[in-house]
Amino acid sequence: MNYKMKSKAILAATLAMTMAAPTLAFAADHGDHSSTGGEATGDMGVSSPASELRSALTHLFTEHAFLAVETLKKGADGTEDFEALAGALSGNTDDLTAAVSSVYGEEAGAQFKEIWSSHIGYFVDYANATAADDQAGKDQAVAELDEYIVEQAAFLDAATEGRLPAADLEAGLTEHVGQLVAAFDSYVAGDYEASYISEREAINHMVMVASGMASAITDQFPENFENSVAVTPAADLRANLDRIFTEHAGLAVMAMQNGVDGDPDYDASAAALLANADDLSAAVASVYGEEGGAQFKEIWNSHIGYFVDYVVATANEDEAGKEQAMAELDEYIVEQAAFLATATEDRLPAADLEAGLTAHVDQLLAAFDLYVEGDYEGAYSNLREAYAHMLMPSEAISGAIVDQFPENFKGGEMPEGMPSTGMGGMAEEQGMGAEGFLLGSLLAASLGAAAFMTRRRKSEQN
Repeated sequence: MNYKMKSKAILAATLAMTMAAPTLAFAADHGDHSSTGGEATGDMGVSSPASELRSALTHLFTEHAFLAVETLKKGADGTEDFEALAGALSGNTDDLTAAVSSVYGEEAGAQFKEIWSSHIGYFVDYANATAADDQAGKDQAVAELDEYIVEQAAFLDAATEGRLPAADLEAGLTEHVGQLVAAFDSYVAGDYEASYISEREAINHMVMVASGMASAITDQFPENFENSVAVTPAADLRANLDRIFTEHAGLAVMAMQNGVDGDPDYDASAAALLANADDLSAAVASVYGEEGGAQFKEIWNSHIGYFVDYVVATANEDEAGKEQAMAELDEYIVEQAAFLATATEDRLPAADLEAGLTAHVDQLLAAFDLYVEGDYEGAYSNLREAYAHMLMPSEAISGAIVDQFPENFKGGEMPEGMPSTGMGGMAEEQGMGAEGFLLGSLLAASLGAAAFMTRRRKSEQN
């Protein structure tokens, strides 16, 4: 198969298209964050062409895992919003196809879409067979997924001219399929904690997939990426923040839905959201110290609590309570912006941060309000916008950190302890020194969930 590389302009336009309009608005409001770190930031890859590609792929692949699991769960429950959520998953596939087409051409993009869409269909077959208690149907779906793995691996091996070996790809795709099936099976079995752990593992695994693909593409067509490198300490920082921030948006929306509906998996969804907050707080602590991490966590978790207050007030048709929650969110925005501006020594101006945080809060509230109103298409459109929007603070914060501590991000090789980025499985994340950048593994979420639920119960009692 002869794949033609499209021009860099087409690639940039296509990848930009995959980010929702509010993301672009954030960039316009906040200026060009690619220059936040000066020459050092660009040289070290936070906003290099290769890092931009990696970030775009991280966005789309992690969103796929998140939307796939949530769609399967909605399908199992037969909820009214299932079709709208499936539509969001289809939209993600369209965006991934556009990205592939921008690199390898329309014909290859169409082939990718056909193969990629097939595995989503096989997951649906598995879910339907599960609902019908049809073991033969489940076995058939699993067999078809196995065939998909081989076909998808062969396609990517050929497209990258062997830079992503089929055997390694098959191992990574097998892990992806296994994680999604595990998340769904655990959900159906009522083991919600295990389901959300598998969902978060699936999301995190796709960060590695994006890294591998970005590395292969930039090695294959170096002139189209200014000979920049996709895997550097700085690019790793941005990619991992991409994962944590976008996951926060997705988990927050689903936890709010579960809360207002009184779903049995609410506690587990809240625990997953707070485990995500733990990851983010650990990352902040690894840069700014334990005291800074603790202060960040207190502020960050407060806004999660205010969203809970808003959900509880909505469920109780308490307009005054909703207004109070929104007022508290406004106060959070100012406090969070001040913290980040101070921590980065004003590399991130408070006014710009407030604008970005306001957009984030508005998107989550809009996604929730539209869901409550029954406008499911609008709700999931806002969810995708909120997910994409979080790429902008990720780029800005990572750029500021690299500019602030350049000595920790020099060179093109990952420092000891940074996660590997192979296609074959989950990275082994090891702790780094205080000056490094730590991304915690999935933390036990039970304590966080307890705090989360305590706040909710207090709100209900009031």
